[in-house]
Amino acid sequence: MSIEPGSVRTIRGACGHDCPDTCGWVVEVRDGIATRMSGDPTHPFTRGTLCAKVNHYLDRVYHPDRVLHPLKRVGPKGEARFERVSWDEALADIAARLQGIAAESGAEAILPYSSAGVQGLIQEFSLDRRLFGSMGCSALERAICCTVAAAGLTATIGTGTGIDPEQIVHSRYVVLWGTNTIVTNLHYWPLVREAQRRGARLVVVDPIRTRTAESADWHLQIRPGTDTLLVLAMMHVIVRDGLVDRDYVAGHAVGYEALVERVRAYPPAGVADAIGLPAEAIERFAREYATTQPSLLRPLIGIEHHRNGAMQFRALACLPVLTGAWRHRGGGLARSTHALHYAALALDRVLMPEVQRPGVRTLNMRDLGRDLCDPSLDPPVRALMVSGANPMVSIPNQARIREGLLREDLFTVVHDLFVTETARFADYVLPATSQIEHLDLSPAWGHLYLALNRPAIAPRGESVCNTELFRRLAHALGRSEPWLLESDESMLRAALSSGHPWLEGITYERLWAEGHVRLSVPEDWRPFASGGFSTASGKAELYSEPLRALGHDPLPAPGEIPREGGLQLITGKTLHFHNSGYSHIERHRRRTGDLFIELHPDDARQRGLVAGDLVRVWNARGALHAVCAVSDRVRPGVAWMPFGGLTDAAGTRQSVNVLTAEAPTDWGGGSGLYDAFVEVTTVEEAVAAGGAVQGPREITASAPASSPPSSGGTPPS
Repeated sequence: MSIEPGSVRTIRGACGHDCPDTCGWVVEVRDGIATRMSGDPTHPFTRGTLCAKVNHYLDRVYHPDRVLHPLKRVGPKGEARFERVSWDEALADIAARLQGIAAESGAEAILPYSSAGVQGLIQEFSLDRRLFGSMGCSALERAICCTVAAAGLTATIGTGTGIDPEQIVHSRYVVLWGTNTIVTNLHYWPLVREAQRRGARLVVVDPIRTRTAESADWHLQIRPGTDTLLVLAMMHVIVRDGLVDRDYVAGHAVGYEALVERVRAYPPAGVADAIGLPAEAIERFAREYATTQPSLLRPLIGIEHHRNGAMQFRALACLPVLTGAWRHRGGGLARSTHALHYAALALDRVLMPEVQRPGVRTLNMRDLGRDLCDPSLDPPVRALMVSGANPMVSIPNQARIREGLLREDLFTVVHDLFVTETARFADYVLPATSQIEHLDLSPAWGHLYLALNRPAIAPRGESVCNTELFRRLAHALGRSEPWLLESDESMLRAALSSGHPWLEGITYERLWAEGHVRLSVPEDWRPFASGGFSTASGKAELYSEPLRALGHDPLPAPGEIPREGGLQLITGKTLHFHNSGYSHIERHRRRTGDLFIELHPDDARQRGLVAGDLVRVWNARGALHAVCAVSDRVRPGVAWMPFGGLTDAAGTRQSVNVLTAEAPTDWGGGSGLYDAFVEVTTVEEAVAAGGAVQGPREITASAPASSPPSSGGTPPS
């Protein structure tokens, strides 16, 4: 069908950022140019609004710095000096280098490194897993987020998910635990408010007085990492005061008597100081939670980034079992819904595990710097293929990653829209499509609506999507198997053909026409109202024999709560950056402002600091410079910084991950990012003490355009 010149087409799609909302959007296109993007008003969850970042997504699509052609390094690594080359030249060289490395050192010397930079069913993972898996390359454990929470919940209830999050409107006691919903889960906030309007009490558990905490009925500002201690104290009160739903526990749980013995040792008065709350507050919280039904726990990412993160989620999952909250509509626990989407979709048809070589080694994405610099690793990582990721910002121990990327014998290829902090060190940078230029199926991890992202415009320049990149690379490697060349539409149709009842009536054609469809889950869906937990016993495991067999405590326990010298550093998202995304766009940089560190007035006073000081934030791993903000939003002993960074004199953008260590979690493969401790001094003091004003591990903030908040002020959450 021909399109009249100058006519406007509207194309539905879905945001591909790693965010629970997976917003529906509408793109208006005139003569092949996207002229406007807006929220899809027909989407029942996101309801026609986009966040402050995605409202300006077209700035990203048409940014002058976007990579539109293959680039080959011509200068030293890290200087980001490249020349344009053809796709044929780039692919021929990349294929030859990979084949040579595999012949000399084995395919495990090649590490494909990808994450959720493009979050969708086939662009995030499909042909890349088939190609590299069939070659026998090193596998990657992608555990920096979500896996710890899922592992902890699974130990108790057999799954990493819970109820449909939209059921919160039926809840009467809502606990947002370690989540700044207003900033990181924007479209969920109206549902929280609707629950309040219907009579729910809203409690926020968070070490930081975030915007969400300020809007709650009650904020419990605990010490970081003490969440399990708080849960144990709550369970002590619930058991002691006879508030346990004994019928539910007797029918649907194992290990109750052992748990009773464990929680006797955690009376509120005995742990209040460690938690940082008055014993009376803990007592009240426990009684309110247990006696108000339906009660709902809503934990997201925050608490899994501690070394005891899995145990914290495991302990949380015990609470709705003890109180029988699972019985009630809107009761229980609501976390990521990805598992629900992927349970319905034919995921193995996309991944094709049968073509992947067994027995290859697995490296954890958390340990990239360590693995790149480990002389004992056999074989060493000699080739790094990065897509949908920017580890120089998002992964711990940034200085070590930089050291590894500077290796002259490391062959690095990055597929991205921009020359990111990681791409600066690449031998080749290959142009990637934006979300409005490719096809994908978008499961959500914050709701039950499955969306189809339709391409609205042709790929700009010579950019290609992830799947097309790996089709081309497979061909350059001399591979011709049909399953390495499968089309995007074919894979999406296959994924929808599982026959799962939740996909009943959901077809490719329907998604193409409507944009989004809710999984066919019953409206009043209570997965554990009558038990049916997905554990080996079929019951909620208050005592976990599988954990005991793995060498972990079979009962909820505080785990390791690090207490080092200095201030415990917590980081959080900002409104205008998405991790490192958008940080290069002037509009977003201007609105985010200077990098700052927020201290409690007592901690600032002890260090002789005042709001507006330029300070050096440092520990044994590195240092950076920031503007000092002073506020009682943070607890004494805690510091808060936004996730992101600024550009130093060498042109290298760094983030707070220059200060974090790999720090494995108790189980689940994650990282205790929030268990970093730092010291803060003025730059003048650092110089006087012999510290460099700026060095290869440091980042210097420019003077603030306006003074950061003084005591009592509120910088951006």
